Amino acid sequence: DHMADGGIYDQLGGGFHRYSTDDRWLIPHFEKMLYDNALLVQVYLTAYQLTGNQRYRQIAEETLDYLLRDMWYACGAFFGTEDADSEGEEGKFYVWTRREVIDLLGEDMGEVVCDYYGIGRADSLINGASVLHRAVSLDALAGKFHMSIDEVSSILESARLSLFQRREQRVRPARDEKIITAWNGMAVSALAKAGSVLQVPMYVEKAKAVASFGLTRLRRPDGRLCRSFKGVPSSIPGFLEDYGYFVAGLVDLFKATLEPFWLDAGLNLMELAIQLFWS
Repeated sequence: DHMADGGIYDQLGGGFHRYSTDDRWLIPHFEKMLYDNALLVQVYLTAYQLTGNQRYRQIAEETLDYLLRDMWYACGAFFGTEDADSEGEEGKFYVWTRREVIDLLGEDMGEVVCDYYGIGRADSLINGASVLHRAVSLDALAGKFHMSIDEVSSILESARLSLFQRREQRVRPARDEKIITAWNGMAVSALAKAGSVLQVPMYVEKAKAVASFGLTRLRRPDGRLCRSFKGVPSSIPGFLEDYGYFVAGLVDLFKATLEPFWLDAGLNLMELAIQLFWS
């Protein structure tokens, strides 16, 4: 709950930053990693299954939306990371001043949004601008502004879209466009589980695309996995974690589709991993 409400979570665009620099999940190191997000999707999906809490489903979906929007390689895989910095300043892409928000949204809507995201609060400031986080509950916000929960929720969703669209006009952080086998295996698991749990076929189709990319473009001529791909497969052979996570992704894809091809591919790679790594 604290991670999802904190500044470590991108409240506008979805997805988690790499780590928090404090004990409240508030001020992050702003780098975004594929492996954090792929694994956290699975955590929030499991939490949703256990509790039925729609907030956990929302976080999983928003995180997948982020990955598919900003980290997707058109040939069918995910890039590795997005930098923390843009224009020479860490977090500049993500933070907001109160003046920016009110100029964009107007005084009335802007006040509601600033209260909700803690914009202008001293504890959320970096170089005079705020890291967005859920600073107050919807109940408290509705009470303060004499609105219903539905009215407040509608304002916040409209404002989130406006802020996101304005943020897209900023200079983006650079992206490391290496495709790392293990991390893409985690993404296959996340997509396959999301497709199954949430009954969204598109997620399963994306999982198939990533798995197919891995089985063709992330292989060496001798059939072994390579560690990564950037235009061409890396000369570095795959590590044990590449086999472990990619095989796990193939098994999860089999469970989501019941198509034997994915299970057979996983078994073949697992046998190869035993040959290469067993002591």
